[in-house]
Amino acid sequence: MSDGREGTAGPLSVAPEPVAGHGLLTGRKAVVTAAAGTGIGSATARRLLSEGADVVVSDWHERRLGETRTALAEEFPERTIGAVVCDVQSTEQVDALITGAAAELGRIDILVNNAGLGGETPVVDMDDAQWDRVLDITLNGTFRCTRAALRYFRQAGHGGVIVNNASVLGWRAQYGQAHYAAAKAGVMALTRCSAVEAAELGVRINAVSPSIARHAFLDKTSSSELLDRLSEREAFGRAAEPWEVAATIAMLASDYTSYLTGEVVSVSSQRA
Repeated sequence: MSDGREGTAGPLSVAPEPVAGHGLLTGRKAVVTAAAGTGIGSATARRLLSEGADVVVSDWHERRLGETRTALAEEFPERTIGAVVCDVQSTEQVDALITGAAAELGRIDILVNNAGLGGETPVVDMDDAQWDRVLDITLNGTFRCTRAALRYFRQAGHGGVIVNNASVLGWRAQYGQAHYAAAKAGVMALTRCSAVEAAELGVRINAVSPSIARHAFLDKTSSSELLDRLSEREAFGRAAEPWEVAATIAMLASDYTSYLTGEVVSVSSQRA
């Protein structure tokens, strides 16, 4: 007998192919943090490009960032694609990212705050360095990037959009994830409060809250047993594909959500 937690077999248990772009962001200029590699960040950059935007991708890992930019440029030769190395733990590097991206693209319309760091350590075994690093990258990094973008938008005077990457762990409990959950709950609160402040600048700020999106980097940082178990408990019996989260980010960045701000949109098939 089922305990009600297992996923449901059916058409949606197999990940669909990515949906083609529809020009939702034609002419827009975007910055995406933590965009190197195979995760949500690179998928978001690809989705924004497919929707007609020009994009600057950023990450702290220079080689992976360069490889990502090269791959995107080959896929979207008609788009402007820049790359700026940035560690979101550094205010100076974050400020330089926004300044440099605005110079390369001519302006910035969209910022996607994707940088974050997880882990799996019970509180009783966690040291200060583990706690501080996750909070500094995931929450403080989002704050630094949001602050720099809002200062840019205030000076530019043309409005803009910020989309943050939160997590369902900002709402739900999971063993060994106290630091990550606390950071993502902070991202949610930052989203709500900064959105109220940003409204007078003509800037919308929202967040996505994925349950689990499976990609190569996640498999390196979490046990396959845990990821398999979490995936199986999703309503569709599988994890999200990174592009499925990226598609929601693109929607939030577009004019289709012009009256939406301060909201956290769950990208999840997980049962309550």
